[in-house]
Amino acid sequence: MLIAISADSSVPRAKIQRLIETTGLSPCGDEQTDYRLHLSDTRLELHMHGMQPLYVDFTASKARHRRLHGGGKGQMLARAAGLRKHQKPEVIDATAGLGCDAFVLATLGANVTLLERSPIAHALLADGLRRARNEPEIATIASRMRLIHSDADDWLRVEQPRPDAIYLDPMFPTSGKTAQVKKEMQCFHALIGRDDDASRLLETARRLATRRVFVKRPRHAEALGGQTAAFSLRGKSTRFDVYLPTNPSALDSSIP
Repeated sequence: MLIAISADSSVPRAKIQRLIETTGLSPCGDEQTDYRLHLSDTRLELHMHGMQPLYVDFTASKARHRRLHGGGKGQMLARAAGLRKHQKPEVIDATAGLGCDAFVLATLGANVTLLERSPIAHALLADGLRRARNEPEIATIASRMRLIHSDADDWLRVEQPRPDAIYLDPMFPTSGKTAQVKKEMQCFHALIGRDDDASRLLETARRLATRRVFVKRPRHAEALGGQTAAFSLRGKSTRFDVYLPTNPSALDSSIP
């Protein structure tokens, strides 16, 4: 699987060099590549052969609709995070991906630390956040999102301020019985790799969170790592499993 960096001719060389250094990728040469991280004058895009470019845009129609019409603190994500009782909780999104759910949590008042280990996903998300902070309509929301390039399990094991909640959204297991995600997202998932260590991450998260850990799963999938949740919230295709912290002095009184 080949991936390289390309850019519009107007992009400053220094900006291209920073991307090379942060991702560890090489400039696009004459060889055929499967993927390209492309810097345009306005944004960073992931180009995949024969598909629409993938990029992070928190002002786009889907993000805007979720922000304005997503259901507020009554939606499943917010209820799983415990946002109803805790007005401005500290949340760690340990599998940030492209930041869609983290943006919703920040919209609802949470301060969110986003952890992403893939240098490619991190670069796309960092670019999207940079642009969001320059948009007056959502700049305050974006200011509540702190992005860190790190393996989540490694980062959480280092002594950190303990958050109220930790969110895990590991890559869904493949199932022939469920609808496949869009081709662009399939290719993106193939590029950034599987979350085979998600069960270990759940154990680490439960030791650190002071109130809860919440995990997104396909509706009919097995519980992550076989661990029994305190309760689950179920939608049409997904569910959220909510876990108590394993530290007995840090129980969430909002859990029913």
